[in-house]
Amino acid sequence: MAKPNYSYEKRQRELAKKKKKEEKEKEKADRKAGHGGAATAGGDAGEPGTDPSNPEPGATDSAPR
Repeated sequence: MAKPNYSYEKRQRELAKKKKKEEKEKEKADRKAGHGGAATAGGDAGEPGTDPSNPEPGATDSAPR
């Protein structure tokens, strides 16, 4: 039976972690530059004002009664 290559598995985990960190830093830089971040995959949908169909956080379709 072949023995597991733990160093290969560790390297793959490290590469995945590095890639995720770089993507996160890029998204952060884009948001800071004013390009928004909602259009990218994995953006925070819960932040008010990031939904293009509802640009104002307190805006509603119905009038107050």
